[in-house]
Amino acid sequence: MQTDYLVIIPARYASSRFPGKPLVDIGGKPMIRRVYEQASKSVDNVYVATDDERILQAVNNFRGKAVMTSPDHKSGTDRCAEAVKLIEEKTGKKFKIIINVQGDEPFLQPEQLETIKSCFIKPDTEIATLVKPVTDAEIIFDENKTKVIVNNKKEAVYFSRSPVPFIKNQPQEKWVDSHRFYLHIGLYAYRKETLSSITKLNPSALEIAESLEQLRWIENGYKIKVEFTEHDSLGIDTPEDLANIEKMGLI
Repeated sequence: MQTDYLVIIPARYASSRFPGKPLVDIGGKPMIRRVYEQASKSVDNVYVATDDERILQAVNNFRGKAVMTSPDHKSGTDRCAEAVKLIEEKTGKKFKIIINVQGDEPFLQPEQLETIKSCFIKPDTEIATLVKPVTDAEIIFDENKTKVIVNNKKEAVYFSRSPVPFIKNQPQEKWVDSHRFYLHIGLYAYRKETLSSITKLNPSALEIAESLEQLRWIENGYKIKVEFTEHDSLGIDTPEDLANIEKMGLI
């Protein structure tokens, strides 16, 4: 049975900055459940891919779907690649497009998934992601925020933690008004065969320099289709992030 879309939510319990993050309570529900429920508003086939029995049990408790994967994966992309094989074996279904939803994005909007799905109307799209125009100058200079250069074909040219591009002959406070900067929203989708291929690549020089996995794909000639969103990424990566979102009144 051929099915177009599969959402996989990689979820690890171990986290140096926020151990047990997928199970943290967000307004009465574990975070992983909130991510799962948001993704399910756009895609019928949603699975959590984890290496921890506690997360597996939490998903079972809300009658979600999950698979156990190896604890040795170095990235969510690698975990997704294993999960696809397990899910296809388990269900007998074959999927075309795999959407990688980060497990710390409880405010994921279904519209974002619809937008990234639209990238695959074109048969030559290999990988897709989302960006958001930057309106806050502080984001440009925040090394924890990944910026993206996009070409006229709406393909990612480069990702960086640094402010890119550099605006010559302008004071930094005017950069945001001098050029359209884009913030990366960490949502990816891949054709299944592309996902399998990129997980076999060795880490690249640019990836190691910036600590950004997607640069490995660009260095190896893969094109990353970009589409635009107006929704912010409100990921919860640290206890401080959670506290800030609580202060914003979102939960």
